[in-house]
Amino acid sequence: MAALALFCGIAVAGWWMRGHGAREEVRAESTSVKSVLHLDTFVINLADADQKTYLRLGVDLGVDHPAAEKDQSAAVPVALVRDAIVGVLAVAKPDELLTPNGKAKLKADLMEALRQRAPALGVREIYFTEFLIQR
Repeated sequence: MAALALFCGIAVAGWWMRGHGAREEVRAESTSVKSVLHLDTFVINLADADQKTYLRLGVDLGVDHPAAEKDQSAAVPVALVRDAIVGVLAVAKPDELLTPNGKAKLKADLMEALRQRAPALGVREIYFTEFLIQR
């Protein structure tokens, strides 16, 4: 019985330490976001051969510099940012976007496109504020 209690105590301690470590990771990562750039909502036809499928997507970008310190719209034209995002959305498949992994891949693809086309913006996070697929 004492061995079972010891095992349970070790398991709970490991679970607690792992959970607190993850929170520290998230806290450290979120400190690199200094301000949020809001973009107008996107409405786009998705790549769907079988039917017409539309995506309505709201996106905010977490950037690595305070808005008061550096005006993001002056550093990188909003049209360039929107064009980079539309380029990624235009090839997205609706069935993939319906899954959590598909949404995570979309964020990664958007991040890569923005870092390539608008590196001065310093995008660190992508936040979906709306996500609606209509068929």
